[in-house]
Amino acid sequence: MKARDIMEPIKDTLKPEDTLKEAVRKMKVALRDREGKVGVKGLLVLDRGGNIVGMVSMKDVLKAIIPKYMELSELGEFTWDGMLEEMAKKVADKRVEEFMTKEVITVPEDAPLMECASLMVKHNIQRLPVVNTENRPMGMIYLRDLYYAIVKVLVEER
Repeated sequence: MKARDIMEPIKDTLKPEDTLKEAVRKMKVALRDREGKVGVKGLLVLDRGGNIVGMVSMKDVLKAIIPKYMELSELGEFTWDGMLEEMAKKVADKRVEEFMTKEVITVPEDAPLMECASLMVKHNIQRLPVVNTENRPMGMIYLRDLYYAIVKVLVEER
């Protein structure tokens, strides 16, 4: 099997100038599909030409909200009550390009699944964009997609 055989079509993307609030809104809408299974937890960021310039994940959103100077080990008896909500409101208008992951690992549509699995494990990533021969995004492989491919081989096929 190849990457194109298990990828999910890309339903939505972001632009670098989109705000954190817009990104979260799009991710929330795409979070569950019709069957109720969990969907998108990250979106590609494309420039005006349709090229991948980054990716925003739920982890990137959290990093945008939590100030870099705050280290758990250094805060001692600090109270966290209400802080997440307050910080989220303060960064709501931050642009996606300020907190997106800029180095996005992609895989060609004809890549074998073992290559996809290797990249995901090696780089500790949860999603892998699939690109066509023009290097344009056409789909996304999620960790669960690889897992379901393994389940099919080990459990369902005999």
